[in-house]
Amino acid sequence: MSLVRLYDTTLRDGTQAEDISFLVEDKIRIAHKLDECGIHYIEGGWPGSNPKDVTFFKDIKKEKLHQAKIAAFGSTRRAKITPDKDQNLRTLVASEADAVTIFGKSWDFQVHEALRIPLEENLELIFDSIEYLKARMPEVFYDAEHFFDGYKSNPEYALKTLKAAEQGGAACIILCDTNGGTMPYEIAAIIEKVKATVSVPLGIHTHNDGECAVANSIVAVNSGIVQVQGTINGFGERCGNANLCSIIPALRLKMGAECVSDAQMRQLRELSRYVYELANLAPNKHQPYVGNSAFAHKGGVHVSAIQRHPETYEHMRPELVGNTTRVLVSDLSGRANILAKATEFNINLDSKDPVTLEILEDIKAMENRGYQFEGAEASFELLMKRALGTHRKFFQVVGFRVIDEKRHEDDQPLSEATIMVKVGGKVEHTAADGTGPVNALDNALRKALEKFYPKLKDVKLHDYKVRVLPAGQGTASSIRVLIESGDKESRWGTVGVSSNVIEASYQALIDSIEYKLHRDEETAGAKK
Repeated sequence: MSLVRLYDTTLRDGTQAEDISFLVEDKIRIAHKLDECGIHYIEGGWPGSNPKDVTFFKDIKKEKLHQAKIAAFGSTRRAKITPDKDQNLRTLVASEADAVTIFGKSWDFQVHEALRIPLEENLELIFDSIEYLKARMPEVFYDAEHFFDGYKSNPEYALKTLKAAEQGGAACIILCDTNGGTMPYEIAAIIEKVKATVSVPLGIHTHNDGECAVANSIVAVNSGIVQVQGTINGFGERCGNANLCSIIPALRLKMGAECVSDAQMRQLRELSRYVYELANLAPNKHQPYVGNSAFAHKGGVHVSAIQRHPETYEHMRPELVGNTTRVLVSDLSGRANILAKATEFNINLDSKDPVTLEILEDIKAMENRGYQFEGAEASFELLMKRALGTHRKFFQVVGFRVIDEKRHEDDQPLSEATIMVKVGGKVEHTAADGTGPVNALDNALRKALEKFYPKLKDVKLHDYKVRVLPAGQGTASSIRVLIESGDKESRWGTVGVSSNVIEASYQALIDSIEYKLHRDEETAGAKK
């Protein structure tokens, strides 16, 4: 099977889901992760709709991506004005994206009810919008919105809209199941009709309202589609979009399609959990391919069988997507995970080393308390160093105090932190204020340590996320804090867990600083 292009719209369509929102910084981080995992096109947003997306397209130009192209999204021009006067189209051009995708109406019902213009005028909108962009952008894709509903309602007109896009110069025409109600057998039959009408390469964009988004995408590829649009974890409006975390391994392993490399596919689980973490959502453990339970077995006949031959109850090897077989009574894959991470961090571990078992037991105990190391690799590396005895304690926190004060009803609260640290034999006692208790604690800790370790001035706290763990104890529940820090060279994540949000934040802050000091020491040693 020939190359299938993967088009990710997590940063645009995915953010239309309830409870999903990303900062510009989050979107850039996710874009890098998508690029590393082999995604061909990353739809960054709709620059004509909000300032956040305008900022994204401005900032992403400063980033170096390995292979992915950044796509901007928008609509055909408005009726009654020419393309060069349409602000939406002009903003798309101004984005300087590598590609642009515009949507237009393919369903006569939508033309009458949403646009309220004659059917012929809609064809003109499609044609001259694409023609205008074609002359100004490297690649232009056309999303035929509501195409399958449109075809079922008025096939002749739906096909005319595709011909207009083809004549306008679209590089690929994407057939959209916008309402998500089309069945797989309908998808295949309609695509055959489309292929007899237009010669432009075709793509597929499906929604999951009928629980068929992944199936419809796979059927479309089997019918000759060459571009698949979807989102990580199926994020999207209403019931979501087609889930690329399921589509990619299905294409690569089940259908033999060329889309990502084996190494990139092994990062799929990590990508899934990374996006969940930045969305501040708990991963779906029952998610196919990448979920914790996707290859989990519990007792009885199943466990006995998979210990002899995993294929007895597993449809594929989980390692191919970065997942592992799990026996819920005793996690047989835990040691392998530890060894893989140790290799990643250039730490020498042996599978028979008692330290490996110690690390595994520590992780099990910590995960039971609510720790999660996806997005907190720095904390995980420090955990291994402590078990190996290679962890150096650069400083000791003797104690700290944080005060939050609101002096008048209409005033903003005031936060102040006091901290005492010991470095070598010297004690430093400092205080600092901040925009909140965590920021004040961070400022005080840095202030105390920077005179001993000047390079800490380069460290910035880029992101701070808090999740209440589902303990059913209301305000007494445990809290997990994930912090992303960085300096001029890189970024790293740390985690803390406690029933006290300040204590959880403190744990993550300490790990962040210790990781920086360890890394600087190792870098200096490597240069000698």
